[in-house]
Amino acid sequence: MWAELGLICLKYLDESGFEKCSPLSYGYARQGKQKQMHQPRKRGRRLSVLGFWQPQQYFEYGVMVGSVKSERYIQLMDWQAQKAAAHLSKTGQITVVIQDNASSHKSRLVQQHFWTWQAQGLYVFFLPPHSPQMNRIEEEWLHLKYDELAAQVFEDEYELALALFEAIEARGRRGGYPVERFKFNHV
Repeated sequence: MWAELGLICLKYLDESGFEKCSPLSYGYARQGKQKQMHQPRKRGRRLSVLGFWQPQQYFEYGVMVGSVKSERYIQLMDWQAQKAAAHLSKTGQITVVIQDNASSHKSRLVQQHFWTWQAQGLYVFFLPPHSPQMNRIEEEWLHLKYDELAAQVFEDEYELALALFEAIEARGRRGGYPVERFKFNHV
């Protein structure tokens, strides 16, 4: 409600994993024939996307191989804190990030940064455990997996990453909102 009144900038944060074999929601084959899909030989590594979603306004994300660790989370949150500081200076609005209780979001290392982020105008709100339905970014992950990338098989992580970038950009174009990708430094 505060976001709707323009009192705060509200973002939803979550991680989602993507693999070379996308989910198959439905398919067609000739009657009496079994549907077949080409499968790459090696399963490959998972790509993780850590995204920030302001519904119908803005989508920001970073992509990495493997799962999100505290160090990567901190890099992304430092980026968001810089944006929050600029937004606070310009509008007087703090930025609130709503997220789940993933261990990479609550580690001791991460907790050391909370006060610094708050001083920049970035506040973190943790959802109750086991309540993904309260995180609005979950809708975006579903659309990416089941509308944009459904039933596709990629030869390698690079090809998957390119398709993922394009899918996120396409959703932004169709939704009329900007998209921004964060590029990680080596940790």
